[in-house]
Amino acid sequence: MKIYIGADSERHRRGGVWFSDTAVVVVVHYEGKHGAKVFGEVTTERDWDQNKARPRMRLMNEVMRTAQMFLDLEEAIGDRHVEIHLDINPNEKFGSSCVISEAVGYIKGMCNVVPFVKPKAFAASVAADRLLA
Repeated sequence: MKIYIGADSERHRRGGVWFSDTAVVVVVHYEGKHGAKVFGEVTTERDWDQNKARPRMRLMNEVMRTAQMFLDLEEAIGDRHVEIHLDINPNEKFGSSCVISEAVGYIKGMCNVVPFVKPKAFAASVAADRLLA
């Protein structure tokens, strides 16, 4: 069994105010032909980012929520294989690259896990994204 934890968010405007929906998922993948189970939650909060092209606060909120989910489940995970996936693209032509070093450092420091980023972060960029759809 392998466990993947990730988050994604999307921004929307309501009454002239920007909000962010953040989905945090836990994917439990069973070996072989048994598939996976996806568990998740979506929260909505005010988005304070001023620069839509460089959403630093919103992305770091995703990272913090992902780390918190890992810490909440750490005892239950035990010695099972676990990966943390961040919906951040290291390519500088994408806005999410603005937080790559902070995000990776935060996860390493809080969780003692080296996180995966795009394109290897399917729990964040696919599973969490589907939860928002």
